[in-house]
Amino acid sequence: MEFNNTQSIYLQIAQIICEKILRGVLKPEERIPSVRDLAVELEVNPNTILRTYEFLVSLDIISNKRGIGYFVTPDGHKKATEYKKQNFLNTELPELFKTVALLNLDFNELKEKYTLYLADLKNKTNE
Repeated sequence: MEFNNTQSIYLQIAQIICEKILRGVLKPEERIPSVRDLAVELEVNPNTILRTYEFLVSLDIISNKRGIGYFVTPDGHKKATEYKKQNFLNTELPELFKTVALLNLDFNELKEKYTLYLADLKNKTNE
């Protein structure tokens, strides 16, 4: 997997895990891949995965059942949503605003594109 240079790898992996929780790929109280398995899959050092898991535990998105593994918490979806929302508002939205201003884009045009995106997304989920 390719990671970008703008953010720590463990935080990028945390984003990936949160997205899987939000998309329902990982469900509440479901076991997530072991540190070793995910390290092999993503081709990163196991310590990086451990750091990711410790970070997600600190946010109460996942929990560690000693000797068994890591699991999505019962309210992991809610906690992942909160984390992703704060990350978006603090990191990605300012960049979006910067690009909008630089390109002198009209918010009505953006709203129209977003409406079309949502309609397309709804169509894809109904197929």
